[in-house]
Amino acid sequence: MNANQTYIMFNSISVGAAYFMLSLSLWLAPVDLSTKGYWAMGILLLTGSLVNLVKYRTDERLSAEMTAKIEKARNEKLISEYVGKE
Repeated sequence: MNANQTYIMFNSISVGAAYFMLSLSLWLAPVDLSTKGYWAMGILLLTGSLVNLVKYRTDERLSAEMTAKIEKARNEKLISEYVGKE
């Protein structure tokens, strides 16, 4: 198992433990069921928003890297064509 897989597994276990403890505290909270449901919806919507934010930032970074690679290749081609004319 490489370091990246270990890191992913550790984070997955941490997230699972956090959700378990959050669920347990929500279950044991001394409030009525409708309030618990409202809190649970908030937790689920926050989780979805965080996943979308991370995906958006990752896609944005990958797009910038790809644009930089394309511009570098274009510049190298222009330089090689310019040098080849002499």
